[in-house]
Order: sequence, then structure tokens, then C-alpha cells
Amino acid sequence: MSAIGLVDDRLESHAARDAADSPAPAVPTVSLGLPVYNGERYLEETIESILSQSYQDFELIISDNASTDRTEEICRRFARRDGRVRYRRNERNIGAAPNYNLTFQLARGRYFKWVAHDDLYEPTFLECCVAALESDPDVVLAYAAAVDIDEHGRFLGNVDFDLHVDAPDAHERFRYLVCINHSCLPIFGVIRADVLRKTPLMGSYVASDRVLLAELALHGRFHEIPERLFLHREHPQRSTRAIPDLRARAVWFDTRLVRGQRLPTLRVFAEYVAAIRRAPLKVDQSARCWIHLLRWWKHNWRTVASELRGSLAGSR
Repeated sequence: MSAIGLVDDRLESHAARDAADSPAPAVPTVSLGLPVYNGERYLEETIESILSQSYQDFELIISDNASTDRTEEICRRFARRDGRVRYRRNERNIGAAPNYNLTFQLARGRYFKWVAHDDLYEPTFLECCVAALESDPDVVLAYAAAVDIDEHGRFLGNVDFDLHVDAPDAHERFRYLVCINHSCLPIFGVIRADVLRKTPLMGSYVASDRVLLAELALHGRFHEIPERLFLHREHPQRSTRAIPDLRARAVWFDTRLVRGQRLPTLRVFAEYVAAIRRAPLKVDQSARCWIHLLRWWKHNWRTVASELRGSLAGSR
């Protein structure tokens, strides 16, 4: 059964339930996808920060991964209150990556943005990101400078990206996203939906957000809004903190991976290879991307060899 088949297709707003014979609602410019599992602690504040945006032409698609806390109650309340909120509930937990992708599959907007259930946004976040995309057709992703906040919303520090993803050459953008350690927070920027459809979306493996960013950069430039409009929440329940083991985190990405992944680093390398092959690159740009990937391999081959040894030992 597909991920779509696992969801409750009812739109949880009275207007949607009672308007079967009414004209279809206008297609919004922006779709926001909010995948969530047991997010009751931060969810209300996050949704409020979205609904309070100065830019209002959007829909908010919430995909609930069969939460067992008050998440369903919170989402249904917002859906009843605001017709832009579309709530779906999966029959079972399908994992983070399929749930992220489901929100995009349900999206109708020209632009798309993922929303983590625990982050916050200043009121002009969407307005500034959409303006950047509208003013430059070569920009495929617009994101804002960020700050870290704690579980209580207190300021922890500025997040500086320094990614050089506005470089005119695709290979240069690829180099910074592949060969240099960086935060993946720009994945929560606003993305051109037609470009995102050309990718495999979030993969069911650790670091798939990093690979997706690199592939998007092969299609065009990113634009960083200099104002710090994104409030990224650092707290003990974040997946990278709560699930430090890579094999266990692979199961968090996709519940079908009951034994995790034995070769996570090799999988990332294979996905980078596939991304270069898919991208619409000129020969010289493609060649330089392969050179950067070889540099990545030089830095990571020992980790791959260690994973291979561990996999072989475990299979005996």
C-alpha cells in the first residue's frame, strides 16, 4: 500500500466537510508541509507562528504520523478554525521520510516549504522568501538566517551558514554542500515545487536532507535572507540528540527499515552519484562535480571501509 493509502483523506475543517458541491478552493501560491509525530509540546506555538505570517496566500498541510499524544486534538482544532489548514492522520507511523514526502505529494502550491513541528518563524519569513523567488527565476530555494532557541524559547545563539550557495556555477554550490560540514537548516526554506519534483525528495536513509540540498543546488542558486527570521529549536527530543545511533535513526527515517542500515555512508555516496547523473548539467560542470565527489570519497572512504567490515562481521 502506498503512503497516500495510509492516510485519512478527510479534510478536518467544517467548511471542507460541508462544501462538497461548492467550487474548489483557489490554489495557493505556497504550500507548507508539517509532518509530525507526538508533537504536542511545541506544535501549537509553531502553527500559530505560521498562521501569523504577513504573507497569507498559503495552505498548511499537517500529516500526523499516528501520534498517541494530544497532536490530533490540536491539529483538528486549528483545522476547524482556519480553512487553510488541512489535517491528515496516518493509520500507522510510516517513518519521518515518507511522512515528509507525503506532505509534498499533497501540496498544490507553486512554492513549497517543510515545517518542523517545533520551530518558529518571524512574521515576515514567508513574505521575504517568496519575494526572493519571484524576483529571480534562477533561485530555486530561499531561506532566512536563523537563531537557535531552547525548549523554552530562550535565545541560544546565531546560526551562521556560510554556504556560498548563491554561486553562479553549479559545481561550486555542490562543493560547499558536499565537501564542507554544514547545517542542513536551509532545507526548511521555500522551494520551487517544480524543481523539487525532479528529485527523489527525502530518502529513507540518514543524511537524506543533506543529499537533497546538494541536488537542489545542482538545479539553481539559493538565496539567503539576511534577517534572522527562522527560530530553530534545540531540545533533547530532537532526533539527532534523542537517537544518536545511525542504524536506529534510519528506522526513525523509515519504519520499514526494521534493522536499520548497515552501510549509511556508502548509501550517501551512491545518492550523490545519482544526483549528479540526474541533474541538467553541462559537461564541464558535471566533470567538476565528479571531482568534488572524489574529494568527498577521499575524506570518507575509511568510514565506508569500517562499515563494510562491520557488515561482514555481522553477517557471519
